[in-house]
Amino acid sequence: MQTLDIIIIGAGMGGLTAAIALQRAGHRVRLYERAAELAPVGAAISVWPNGVKVLEALGLGPDIAAVSGDMRSMSYRNREGNLLTYFSLEPLYRDVGQPARPIARAALQRILLDAAGSERVSLGVSCEAVEQHADGVEVLLSDGRRERADLLIAADGTHSKLRNLVVNRAVSRNYCGYVNWNGRVAISPDLGEPHEWAQYVGDHQRVSLMPMGGDEFYFFFDVPLPAGTPNDRSRYRNELTEHFAGWAAPVQRLIERLDPAGIARVEIHDTEPLKTLINKRVVLLGDAAHAMAPDLGQGGCQAMEDAWVLACCLTEHGNDLHQALPAYDAARVERVGSIVSRARKRAETTHGHDPALTRNWYAELVQETGEGILAGLGKTITGGPL
Repeated sequence: MQTLDIIIIGAGMGGLTAAIALQRAGHRVRLYERAAELAPVGAAISVWPNGVKVLEALGLGPDIAAVSGDMRSMSYRNREGNLLTYFSLEPLYRDVGQPARPIARAALQRILLDAAGSERVSLGVSCEAVEQHADGVEVLLSDGRRERADLLIAADGTHSKLRNLVVNRAVSRNYCGYVNWNGRVAISPDLGEPHEWAQYVGDHQRVSLMPMGGDEFYFFFDVPLPAGTPNDRSRYRNELTEHFAGWAAPVQRLIERLDPAGIARVEIHDTEPLKTLINKRVVLLGDAAHAMAPDLGQGGCQAMEDAWVLACCLTEHGNDLHQALPAYDAARVERVGSIVSRARKRAETTHGHDPALTRNWYAELVQETGEGILAGLGKTITGGPL
């Protein structure tokens, strides 16, 4: 079976996971990343069991488990702090055979980079142009080099330059209507239980505290705002104080304790579901293929699934790209498109796109036993490749 020479553009979660999976399948891999240094965007990531299963299959399970949060339960409270619903996540973990692993993005990135091989990653280098030929693909890099390969993987993120090349048209990023502030804070009893994912909802806004490992909570605040609202780090604490005035005491303590210097502020965007993720010898992967709102916690997980499925398709079809890439397309287009759409719908419900629907959701949470939410999580997880 022919060994392939593969170039990956982008060394984020998806690109690094693809590099690991493809190298372990025997391929030669080179990665090019436009950033001058690999600085993770955001404090943490919730890796749900479908993503964890990919990492386990790649031999990284023990490393991930050692530094991730131990999240055992889930709750919703209203803005005043009154409990709406609380339930254990253990039935979900038991049904799918794997717990979730909330983890600092920096820790996950370090594990992936070590496994992929940092010597294979060229930083500060972007892809400027692509030429496809019958026997390979050639890329023009920002440093002037031209490199050839059998396969080009576009894993260059939500701002992908290569996405339009694959689908032969302009694909715009769509604003989901809200801004997210996220960071990390030391776990303490007056903020929340150390093994509980706690969320506060009201006024179409949301606050979340999730155990992420290292005796820290991953926190985020969501606020519906117009696109292009000024981003002034010196005002983060004041902004959040204004947006969440009158909310429960743990929310106020969180705002008092957060470090503005360590916060990422992100206007949330997604892209429309695509009808294809391939074009001859170029394949889309991760956010380049399916940027999605984080409301289902599946962005990173789907990138990991992409990487696993692509490596498996190549192996199953003897590394014949004419067969393997259409198989990857068939396996991924419908699944990731569905999750993009569901994440957008969840974002709209949570953040008041239709205020009546959001009010109904708040009322439903009071009646929620956990079965409905766990069923939804389980459906997403069991739809994965492992």
